[in-house]
Amino acid sequence: MAEIPYRFDPDTRVEKLIANYADLDPATETDDVVTIAGRLMLRRVQGKLAFGTLDDGSGRIQLFAPSKTTEKFDQFCDLNLGDWIGVTGIVMTTRRGELSVRVDSWTCLAEARRPFPDKWHGISDTDTRYRQRYVDLWVSPEARNVFKVRSKMMSLTRSFLETRGAIEVETPIFHPIPGGANARPFTTHHNALDLDLYLRVAPELYLKRLTVAGFEKVFEIGRVFRNEGVSTRHNPEFTMLELYEAYADYEDIMQLVEELVEYLAVELTGSTILKIDERELDVARPWRRATMVELIEEAIGTTLSLDTPIDELRAVAADHEVPVKDSYGPGKLILEIYEKTTESLLWGPVYVTDYPVEVSPLSREHRSEAGMTERFEAILAGRELCNGFSELIDPEQQRLRFEEQAAQNASGDDEAMLVDEDYLRALEYGLPPTGGVGIGMDRLAMLLTGATSIRDVVLFPTLRPEQN
Repeated sequence: MAEIPYRFDPDTRVEKLIANYADLDPATETDDVVTIAGRLMLRRVQGKLAFGTLDDGSGRIQLFAPSKTTEKFDQFCDLNLGDWIGVTGIVMTTRRGELSVRVDSWTCLAEARRPFPDKWHGISDTDTRYRQRYVDLWVSPEARNVFKVRSKMMSLTRSFLETRGAIEVETPIFHPIPGGANARPFTTHHNALDLDLYLRVAPELYLKRLTVAGFEKVFEIGRVFRNEGVSTRHNPEFTMLELYEAYADYEDIMQLVEELVEYLAVELTGSTILKIDERELDVARPWRRATMVELIEEAIGTTLSLDTPIDELRAVAADHEVPVKDSYGPGKLILEIYEKTTESLLWGPVYVTDYPVEVSPLSREHRSEAGMTERFEAILAGRELCNGFSELIDPEQQRLRFEEQAAQNASGDDEAMLVDEDYLRALEYGLPPTGGVGIGMDRLAMLLTGATSIRDVVLFPTLRPEQN
């Protein structure tokens, strides 16, 4: 193999060649000389003529290599599938009309020392797909397209929010106190400060500090970390969009979310109708709004409320094989019953509203329903997409909620929050009426690409160690 150059200068992309020469007649040689680079995907030799397929990430084009005009013809015929090469030659079509680049000169840019699986037809073993994503993205163009769509989704989301006056910020990933969501945190230690820290489970409390500071519309798109199990919907590190808007309530935020999802669907797929598991989901506005207890009644035919005797709630939970703890109050029991019996049945899109105070430590009390909060979750295709609410702004109420959470944490609930004195101090400076939401961007990408597992939209998902 010849020495590999330190750099190479392609002057065009395959997708441009395909677009610019779409109408070229069969058996035509142009005077246009181009230089392209990419992987050699296929190759066949027919005597004094060799053909190849080059993929540069934007598309694939045939390479036409006659022995008479192709330098290093024999070496070209010996290339491995998967080798990176740079090619210079004229644009042409074969007698069959196949758009091609004639290989006048070429150079090897990287040697593939491992054979690519299944002759470029994809990786059948899913574990290998996720562990060797660098291979999967080459042999599965569909997988590569998913991540192109995801990238565009992120860009469009930012522009959507910025045109509405929101600014993007970055808040700490290391937190001295875990908070902002009920979740088990990852812990670490800072040696220089001799300080235990936590990878953030949510950026919420820092973003609301910024609302106190006068940022009326603020958002962050970033990684969050939750020390929990893995499933088709869960990865220990994932991407969250959190946004907060001063002077808004949860109705305003629900309207914003459905506008965003409808906009992304149209921009990325051309329609508001998405296909999930061979079933259609129309995300056109407006989305249905229904309370949690209404949806439970629709699912199991039983009317529940915070006034339902606790023994009756426990009996309903037992009838539906819902695990419960003695510490669960009426609100927690209702939530557990909903999550076990109802959530996965909701095709949606639907906003599940009015969550009990007991399970909503950062949400403002409902203005007309005692014991409930102005909180919502959006369910699409049986999956939670987001969680939002009218924010609790009273520091005294927030302290009581934190203390209740801390008591649960002390009794063994490692997902419960602790008392964050600095956040309470921030609230004492005054948080105006505010609405906020956290959107799981991985799950949103699943919806927009039709993926059925979160691992299909995360480039390098968390996996067990590889067994040798």
